[in-house]
Amino acid sequence: MIESASSIGTSWYVLQTKPRQEFRALEQLENQLYTCFLPTLQIEKVRRGKLEVVIEPLFSRYLFIQLDTVSSNWARLRSTRGVSKLVAFGDRFATISEVILNALGNARPPIPTPLFAAGEKVAIKSGPFSGLDGVFQMLDGESRALVLIELLSQPQKLAFELDTLRKIA
Repeated sequence: MIESASSIGTSWYVLQTKPRQEFRALEQLENQLYTCFLPTLQIEKVRRGKLEVVIEPLFSRYLFIQLDTVSSNWARLRSTRGVSKLVAFGDRFATISEVILNALGNARPPIPTPLFAAGEKVAIKSGPFSGLDGVFQMLDGESRALVLIELLSQPQKLAFELDTLRKIA
C-alpha cells in the first residue's frame, strides 16, 4: 500500500490540511501526481436522524506525503486546495518512518465503533423527557433506540430518536 521511499532524497512528510478537508487535499495532491497516504477508520454517526457508518481520517487534519527533498516544488503544496501547510518543528519539516506508515497501512480495519452500547447511560437532550437519564438497551430500527428510564418509580422501556440521545461520561 505504501510506496517505498528508498530512492535517494525522498522521504515521507506530515502535511496539515484545512479543517474537514483531508479527502479534498488527498484528491488534489494525487491529481498533481504526488504519492500520499491518508489512514482512515469507520465509525457510526447519526446523520439526518439515521445511524450511518462513515469513513473518517484516523488523524484529523493530517495526511502523509512522499516528497523528493532535492527537486520537489514545495511552494506548489501551499496553494493546493485543502492543504494548510507542511508540519515543521522550527526549521525542520516533520518526517515519518516508512515502517510506521506500513504498519498503519497493513493494520486490520477496526470494526465500526457503535454509537451506544447496551447498558450505557444516556441523557435525553430534547422532547418531553428532556433532562432525564436512562440506560441504552438496543437499537430499534435505523433511527430509533430503546432506552430504559424510570417513570413514577417504575422502569419503562421507551423508544427515542437517536439524535435526541447523548452519552453520559
